[in-house]
Amino acid sequence: MATTPLGIRSYPYPYPYPWWLRRSSAASPGGFGVRTVRFPSNHPRRLCSAPREGAGEGGHEIVRTLLIDNYDSYTYNIFQELTVVNRVAPVVIYNDEWTWEYIYDCLYEEKAFDNIVISPGPGSPMCADDIGVCLHILRECGDIPILGVCLGHQALGFVHGAKIAHAPEPVHGRLSEIEHTGHNLFKHIPSGRRSGFKVVRYHSLVIQANSLPKELVPIAWTTSDRTLSYLEAEHPCTISSPLSITNGSSSYELTERVLMGVMHTSRPHYGVQFHPESIATSFGRQIFQNFKKLTVEHGLHTPSLHHRKVSDIGDKLDLLTNGSLNSIKKANNHLHDKFLNGTRENKRKYLKLQWKKLDGLANRIDGRGKIFSELFGNQNGGDTFWLDSSSTDQNRARFSFMGGKGGPLWKQLTFRLIDQSNGSKSGGHLLIRDSSGSIKKNFLKDGFFEFIDKEIQSFQYDERDFEGLPFDFFGGFVGFLGYGLKIECDASVNRHKSTTPDACLFFSDNLLVIDHTNGDVYLLAIRDSTNLSNQWLVETEKKLIRLAARPKIMNIKFPSKTSPQRESSFIPEKSKTQYLRDVAKCLNFIRDGESYELCLTSQQRKRVGDIDKLGLYLKLREKNPAPYAAWLNFENEKLAVFCSSPERFLRLDRHGILEAKPIKGTISRGNTIEEDGRLRLQLQYSEKDQAENLMIVDLLRNDLGRVCQPGTVQVSRLMEVQSYSTVHTMVSTIQGQKKTNLTPVHCIRAAFPGGSMTGAPKLRSMELLDLVESCPRGIYSGSIGFISYNGTFDLNIVIRTIVWCDGDVSVGSGGAIVALSKPEEEYDEMMLKAKAPIKVVQAMCAKEEAVSSCVPLQS
Repeated sequence: MATTPLGIRSYPYPYPYPWWLRRSSAASPGGFGVRTVRFPSNHPRRLCSAPREGAGEGGHEIVRTLLIDNYDSYTYNIFQELTVVNRVAPVVIYNDEWTWEYIYDCLYEEKAFDNIVISPGPGSPMCADDIGVCLHILRECGDIPILGVCLGHQALGFVHGAKIAHAPEPVHGRLSEIEHTGHNLFKHIPSGRRSGFKVVRYHSLVIQANSLPKELVPIAWTTSDRTLSYLEAEHPCTISSPLSITNGSSSYELTERVLMGVMHTSRPHYGVQFHPESIATSFGRQIFQNFKKLTVEHGLHTPSLHHRKVSDIGDKLDLLTNGSLNSIKKANNHLHDKFLNGTRENKRKYLKLQWKKLDGLANRIDGRGKIFSELFGNQNGGDTFWLDSSSTDQNRARFSFMGGKGGPLWKQLTFRLIDQSNGSKSGGHLLIRDSSGSIKKNFLKDGFFEFIDKEIQSFQYDERDFEGLPFDFFGGFVGFLGYGLKIECDASVNRHKSTTPDACLFFSDNLLVIDHTNGDVYLLAIRDSTNLSNQWLVETEKKLIRLAARPKIMNIKFPSKTSPQRESSFIPEKSKTQYLRDVAKCLNFIRDGESYELCLTSQQRKRVGDIDKLGLYLKLREKNPAPYAAWLNFENEKLAVFCSSPERFLRLDRHGILEAKPIKGTISRGNTIEEDGRLRLQLQYSEKDQAENLMIVDLLRNDLGRVCQPGTVQVSRLMEVQSYSTVHTMVSTIQGQKKTNLTPVHCIRAAFPGGSMTGAPKLRSMELLDLVESCPRGIYSGSIGFISYNGTFDLNIVIRTIVWCDGDVSVGSGGAIVALSKPEEEYDEMMLKAKAPIKVVQAMCAKEEAVSSCVPLQS
């Protein structure tokens, strides 16, 4: 296989399935190259036609953009910015989705677009499969304004003969001050040191400034100052020199200025190496506004009068967009048509919610665990769940949800993906077991997310049933979504087959909720029109009142010792030497521009037999309380999950607000107050950890930007350090208003799996991680939580978790590899994250061994 002069694309050997080979062969049955597609009936002229509004001032014009996505995870941040600036949403296509012939027809025959934006992306413009049709567009579209960002910027240089080389160092998620020539692309933007113009960079390659041809002119550079962390950029007065506490990393002093912007001398083509769409880039929107004005001044390409309205565009846009949004939009339309025609009307499920509030009852009972054990703990808590906010300090979580088998609508869904070693990508086997034990088996050709989406859409209910309830789970699906479901979210392949189910959910129709702020207990029961019995509510209330009447027993805790033999009995999936090698592989990928950040993980395993599972979970929640903790026990699958996760993946409330809370950056707690405070500051001001967090924040903004109303995606908290019992972590909060024409499951698919467990760009990073990692992640890295029957949901990221499967336990852990990573420190962080769950298992095994040794043998 040929490689570029930089050595890029050398990595597939000895790996058997190069990502680009798979993608090209899948996209084009005839071989490599850009995929040939037939002109769709929904032609872009019809989607992008609208009457002009205003004249003269570019700000009042509607500008239509074709946004080329180079399989990046930041493209929809650009999409959101362009939608606000252009006053109409751009049309987004992958770089191999349309042929050049079709693009030519859109641009010149139909005059559907006024300008083009070429997105960032992994890889190099010298690799045809990385850049797709973009080089052809840059060569041929001399009269159409084009803005290239990062990879698009490099493509502009490469197509005119400039050399692409490694940067002095890879720079990802770090900031630089920018100096520019005053060109109109930077109009109203200051220039130079301490000017306030700081930009975020995600790149390993650059255009060599001394190789620029006469057709290209430099218009922006980094200043000769060092790169900055986010906090340094925000607070230059308080942080004026490289920090002494940088968690092993130090700021890099640039030896020369790096080219950050170019323009063509005779064509309206521009490129910027930095990312104007990043949350931490200053004046980013101004750059897009300036590009719009340059487009208007150049002359709008589309005719001034058309037959369609602007409002039509947003509704129809997704029919032309790429990836999972395209498929889920089609599925949504298909479902809507079926319901409209009445063909599914007989399958609609009419649900009625009954509930009762017991004021302050939990405060009169000896611990939340006592409630769960009394109501659902029989037979080791088989077929039960507990979404457990065991850490409620600092208002991180307020409610806990418990339930078990028994209601008339209860059922369990167990889904396993088909074997994908033969190239198959979708579908799997679903087993449905109801409360009577009856089993139905189905093959889901369209996948599990499609099935759950149809289930949720089939429910009918009266919103007045849950008026007055202060939470968003009223019953419905609760369980886990495994990491392997990424194959249903645009990932190219699952190289490793999970030994556990890829999804396992209960449909819970009886539910107990505890409000931790005041001790209120809520009992909820979902019934259909054929059975409105409230027997469970009455009986459960009686049990709780009896439980509250019992005297409280003070728990006496005895110190337990764990033998060195037990501590070493967990078997790691990889040796330390191999893990360090894998970190080095990831750093090479990052150096060659294949990824900005890779979340490398591994697993540790131990045989424990039929352990006291509920006791194990109660010990975990005591030792490592967390706001998104969970207990799941699927008895027939011989599977139990004990989770102490501090991280929310995604939530949708009843007002349509989506929220993600990614964690990137972790350090241990100190043994003294002084040491603890020093470690907290070390994490807060670590340039490496800030870069990790910023990259994932931009990734989550992108994921929410695919499904949220333009202009509504906001970062309410950025890089906030939060403290837990064993670690300090760096947490950010991203929110947005869901588009009304998308379903809740569409939102989950658009963001799954959580970007904090993949890296960025997400698709390429998952492909690389599949090559490097040696075992399936299974439940680890997926999500646990609920999807309520009314469509609200709250899902965590499965970390700090013990998985028990038929007598074996596994604990997964990992960390984000970035350009500033040091292999030894990454290994130590991976082991730190596994420490708390592993110690709980070891203590439980030692306790059971001690108890069994004291039991006399029966004669």
